[in-house]
Amino acid sequence: MGGNGNGNSPCASCKLLRRRCAKDCIFAPYFPSDDPQKFAIVHKVFGASNIGKMLQEIPVHQRADAVSSLAYEATARVRDPVYGCVGAISYLQSQVSQLQMQLALAHAEILSIQMQQENPAQGFTDSGDENASEYLNCGNLHAECLSFPSPSSMVDSQFS
Repeated sequence: MGGNGNGNSPCASCKLLRRRCAKDCIFAPYFPSDDPQKFAIVHKVFGASNIGKMLQEIPVHQRADAVSSLAYEATARVRDPVYGCVGAISYLQSQVSQLQMQLALAHAEILSIQMQQENPAQGFTDSGDENASEYLNCGNLHAECLSFPSPSSMVDSQFS
C-alpha cells in the first residue's frame, strides 16, 4: 500500500492529503511518514500541486536538496510572513559584517603591537609598513578597506 518503500504506511503528503500512496509517489522519498510536520509546513506555504510540479521539473539527484530548501523557506515564511528567509539572511549578513569589523580591528591592533615591538622608538605610522598604513588610512575600518566583499554587494550581485 505505501509508496515510501517500507509498504506499511503512506508518505506524509498522502497521509495529510488523505489519498492512496502509489509506489511511484513523487513525494514519498522526500516526505516520509515519520515526519508529517515537514510536509504540512511546506504544503501550507507552497501547496501540494506546486510542490509536485517543482519536483517533476528538477532532476532526481537534486530533489532532496530542493525539498530541504523548500522546507527551510516554508519554516522561515511561517515564522516571518513578511521577510521569510530573506530576513534570516539579512540578519546573518549583518553578523558577518560585524565580525569582519571586529577582525579588522584585531588585525590592526596586532599590527600596532608588532610595530611597537619592532620599533619601540618610532610611532606606528613612521614605520613605512604598507599593511599598517592601509589599516590606518581606512579610518573607520570598513569591510571594503580590507578587501572583504560587503554583504550588500553580495546580495546585489546575486539578485541582479
